[in-house]
Amino acid sequence: MIQQNNKGKALTFTLDEKLAEDCILLGEMNLCSLLLMNDQRFPWFILVPRVSGAEELFELNRDDQISLQIESNLLDQALKNTLNPTTLNVGSLGNVVRQLHIHHIARFESDDCWPDPVWGQQGGRPYTESSQKKLTQPILEALGRHIRPPVALA
Repeated sequence: MIQQNNKGKALTFTLDEKLAEDCILLGEMNLCSLLLMNDQRFPWFILVPRVSGAEELFELNRDDQISLQIESNLLDQALKNTLNPTTLNVGSLGNVVRQLHIHHIARFESDDCWPDPVWGQQGGRPYTESSQKKLTQPILEALGRHIRPPVALA
């Protein structure tokens, strides 16, 4: 559960159990929590809008839709500038986790499953503390004032 203040109102937001199990919480943007999929084969980030009950993009109000697009663009720019990937895969899939979340994956021709999708690939390798820091520190620095430390999970 993440406690946030949304324009002066107390708000309780619960991160989906599967996302909490598979990911590392890196920080908070204005609307979204930034997660890292705990698989060092792929630089795989996930934005989760802290909007209770949202499953689809159209369910967000107009301001939140705009905020999500801006935060998504900021993350993509940070990934492109720091990692220089061949391409970025960005998408919203709700087949396993219904909670609205947007995947941002930096893809390289040298990655383990290029050019196929990363979804459903077996053999994940969890990050060590040092490998996670080596990947994420430059990205978090590139996000600068747009990211703040994660809120403690209850």
